Amino acid sequence: MNRSIVQLKGVSKKYGTVDAIKEIDLSVYEGEFFAIIGPSGCGKTTLLRVLAGFEIPESGSLYIENIDMQNIPPNKRSTNMVFQSYALFPHMSVADNVAFGLRVSGVTRAEQSRQIETMLSLVKLSGLEDRLPYQLSGGQLQRVALARALIKKPQVLLLDEPLSALDAKLRNEMRQELIRLQKSLGITFILVTHDQQEALSMANRIAVMNDGAIQQVASPSCLYEFPSNKFVADFIGSINFIECQVSETEGDFYEVTTEISKDTFAVEGNSKVLIGQSCWMGIRPEKIMIKNATADSSHGNKLQGIVKDVTYFGQASMYHIEVGLDKIAILNVIENHGHRLDNRIIKAGDPVDLCWSPESASLFLG
Repeated sequence: MNRSIVQLKGVSKKYGTVDAIKEIDLSVYEGEFFAIIGPSGCGKTTLLRVLAGFEIPESGSLYIENIDMQNIPPNKRSTNMVFQSYALFPHMSVADNVAFGLRVSGVTRAEQSRQIETMLSLVKLSGLEDRLPYQLSGGQLQRVALARALIKKPQVLLLDEPLSALDAKLRNEMRQELIRLQKSLGITFILVTHDQQEALSMANRIAVMNDGAIQQVASPSCLYEFPSNKFVADFIGSINFIECQVSETEGDFYEVTTEISKDTFAVEGNSKVLIGQSCWMGIRPEKIMIKNATADSSHGNKLQGIVKDVTYFGQASMYHIEVGLDKIAILNVIENHGHRLDNRIIKAGDPVDLCWSPESASLFLG
């Protein structure tokens, strides 16, 4: 996965006076499952429509397989798109919906039949050729839309929130189906979604967008463990933020002060943060250890608090802890029950110590 199949250089698109996407530079590799995520209105769907040719950018250049797409219409590009609404023809059978692109391209009926059979087998819809869309489940409709897009053998498949209309169980099943299809076909998939778990579980790399700009492009694990800024850290997964100020540095670590404790906290270094600068300390809930206040809590940073509420998930519990002296804050702590060292039960109202290592925290500018 080192040859770029899609390249965007300085691509911008406006709607009136609104910058939908701003100076986008991006490379997507051949055979990659790539995801674009971000909040509603961040520009991710606009970016996908620019790739498809449905929107023309005001500036910048787009190359697909080293071919400049400036004057190439959507139907001449080596891309195909699966829409959020599926966009199937309601009066056509499954077979006719899937064959539509082939028929427009002048493929013979015999070849259409052969390719339809192969594609429906691939998406596990064999035997449903004659059904109409209203006779299909949501998952089956999604598979028909995928088959119709894939049968033209695009170099890049564009997916615009394809699973958003499905219920939770079916959505999980279709995630695995998309991963299977992408691996078996070797086609580059570019997925747009607002669902971070969807992207984290499916993609090789993810671009996080906000306000029309790309904030970070990285693997799922890198985005989660090493977010480049506070927005990415907040958008990917759950995180606690504590406002703080850098007091000094020692080797690769900073010492920071906060308004919720008289103690200082040690945080792994961040070269962008200067001594005396106000910033935010971020700690993932699962990286904080929770202990009874009477237990030995000699473990890096420590903060005392009171349990305000407990959310039980079966395999884990989320504790909502009130901490602070001059300023009060609520920190969320996740404890996996399988990692407990004893049979203690922590409940609302209990005093607890929260502990975390300096390496488990990060500093972010505001």
